[in-house]
Amino acid sequence: MHPFAKALLVAFPAGALASLASVPLPWVIGPMIGCMVANLLGAGLACPQAARHAGQWAVGVSLGLFFTPAVVASLVGYAPWIAAAIVWAILFSLAFAWVLMRYAGADRQTAFFAGVAGGASEMAIQGERHGARVDQVAACHALRIMLVVITLPLAFRLLGLGGTDPYDAGVQTFDLAGATAIGALALAAAVLLHRLGLPNAWILGPLAVAFALTASGQSWSAWPQSVVIGGQTLLGASFGVRFTPDFFSRAPRFLSVAAIATLAGIVACAVAGSALGWLAGVPVATMVLATAPGGIAEMTLTAKSLRLGVPVVTVFQVSRMVAIVFLAEPLFRLFGRLGNDRPSERRSPGGPDGC
Repeated sequence: MHPFAKALLVAFPAGALASLASVPLPWVIGPMIGCMVANLLGAGLACPQAARHAGQWAVGVSLGLFFTPAVVASLVGYAPWIAAAIVWAILFSLAFAWVLMRYAGADRQTAFFAGVAGGASEMAIQGERHGARVDQVAACHALRIMLVVITLPLAFRLLGLGGTDPYDAGVQTFDLAGATAIGALALAAAVLLHRLGLPNAWILGPLAVAFALTASGQSWSAWPQSVVIGGQTLLGASFGVRFTPDFFSRAPRFLSVAAIATLAGIVACAVAGSALGWLAGVPVATMVLATAPGGIAEMTLTAKSLRLGVPVVTVFQVSRMVAIVFLAEPLFRLFGRLGNDRPSERRSPGGPDGC
């Protein structure tokens, strides 16, 4: 049986079981854990990059439909707090990278591009240009996303946070022709941004199309829930299959330090997000997700699952990712003052998108 077919046979039942068990974000967490466990046991699951792109396409459209004209108008006042969140993300990234260099023995290039909370593929590509260990960069980002996606939704559910989101998708009625047109335009936008070399094209392109339509008052169609569930399942499976039997044996010290630093970083980001939420007058739970060191799709889906300010979380997460990606080069030069280069080994780029 094809490795991707085996992944789907694990992912969909795992998502259904997680949904029945009322696990938060079940169609991401269930497939992620199911595929991870199966692969660690030697099942040989795989998920092609096209499958993750399809998942991002489906999720991007669903997120863009939240941005009604009234919502867009309400978000304008968040600009200073978005800037503050970006500054925090930069400080967090530099601290994470320093920890990897200081305690995991990573060279400066690998530590920096593994530690910065930007798009994983973009960081792997830029890291390769500077001689980073790209296998370790990709592994660190995959581990970070996995820990954030599992711990935050479960913590929120245990603390009883959620259910207060005043936002709903701008269109509630499904129309086959309208949904098909939205999907086609979203796909074209994703392909265009991808060919232009822009980061996270497969989620930002569809999100931009749905955003533009909804913000301008167009009501073509709601987005089918079945498509969203399928997209989430593909995202979860694409992360889970990365954990192969030799994943943790490749660089145990590096990954151990990365895991501990990620867990500490989640707590630090929660504190910073709480402070920003209090200052900005935004529900603390919403701002914690907005400043969490996860991926755009994963954090916004968590917000959607828990009804915690989807547009706010989306805007903050997208702004953070774009800023980090485009500031990576000057930040790398700044980080150079913390230590000297050490020999490193080049690897081919890899890793999940959208982190």
